[in-house]
Parts: sequence; C-alpha cells; structure tokens
Amino acid sequence: MKLRALLLSASAGLALAGMGAATAASAQQAGDFTFGVGLGLVTPKDDNGTLSAGDLTLGDDTQITLTLEYLLTDNLGLELLAATPFTHDIKLNGAKVGEVEHLPPTVTLNYYFRNDSKFTPFVGAGVNFTTALDVDSPLGDLDLQDSWGLAAHLGLDYALSENNALRTDLRWMDIDMDTSLNGAGLGTAEVDPLVLGVSFVHRF
Repeated sequence: MKLRALLLSASAGLALAGMGAATAASAQQAGDFTFGVGLGLVTPKDDNGTLSAGDLTLGDDTQITLTLEYLLTDNLGLELLAATPFTHDIKLNGAKVGEVEHLPPTVTLNYYFRNDSKFTPFVGAGVNFTTALDVDSPLGDLDLQDSWGLAAHLGLDYALSENNALRTDLRWMDIDMDTSLNGAGLGTAEVDPLVLGVSFVHRF
C-alpha cells in the first residue's frame, strides 16, 4: 500500500508541476509518430481477492516496455503499450503456490498539455487486455482467464532535444481474471495494478 501511495503522489506531483507552464505550440504535431522504450514496474493492489482456497496476493515485477503512438492532433495521441512478459508470484494465505506469466497490451488516448517549457504533462484513458501466457503451480492445473478492462494514464515528458524526450508515467489497469484449479472455479483474481514507467521517447 505504501509503494502504491508513493507512486501516485510522485506522478501526480510531476504532472501538476508541468501544468504550471503557459500554453503554447510545441514541436510535436498531428501526423507524427513516437516510439518509446523503457522499464515498467507492475505492482498489483495489496489485496487481490478472496478465492475459495484462501486470500490471494500477487507479487511485483519489472520488465521492458515499448510504446508506439500516432498523433491524431497536436494534443491527442493514440498509443499502444507492449512489454516483455511480466511474471508474478502467486500466494494464498501468504504461502507461494505458483507463478503467472502474462502480457497486458493497452491502447490509450492521451491528451498533451502543450507549453513553452521542456515539460509536457499528459493524461489518458483507454482499454487493457491481459492474457496469462503460462501459470505454474504445484497444486495442479491452475488457470487464469483473459481479462478486458479500462485503463488510466498520467505522465510527464521532459524534452531532451526537438525529437527526443525522457518520460515518466503512471498507469492504472482494471484487471480481473477468473481463476480455476483442475477445472473447478476458485473465484476472481482482482489484480488492478499500478504501472510505474520510465522511458526514452523518440518522435519521427
């Protein structure tokens, strides 16, 4: 809980600081593409639900993230987030009972607050799709179903040059995965993670 609160406070503070600059045109324009590469820390919420087998918790993981965005207007961008597979420990009543490897591709519509400074804050909303690639458990055939849900995005770009920027951002994803063991339903894993990202973004 403390980590999630810290991530929220830090990202909100950075975005609000960037919003303080006077509005004006920027180099990024409608029709441009941006490509980003960085790292993303996925931290599921502390309480991931109560299954019939006990209280569920999922661990954190950090992986490489990739983004591709198309600027629909000078202020609006349509972004696709991809990543290398994330792996989380699965615990029931505090005891590790397996691992899940998953991918959470997300499509987001971002709004950029253009200004004269090197800082460009943005907010966004979109849709997340999460699929479990592999679930390993000594308990048997543990299965987590695919999930569709809403996503929110908050971030800040710092211009390194006309075409390059350093980005820090925070995402929230609504991820609920129906869970079963050996074909018998256990309940729903409520992942709902925060994703803290740092990346290098290039405009072309």
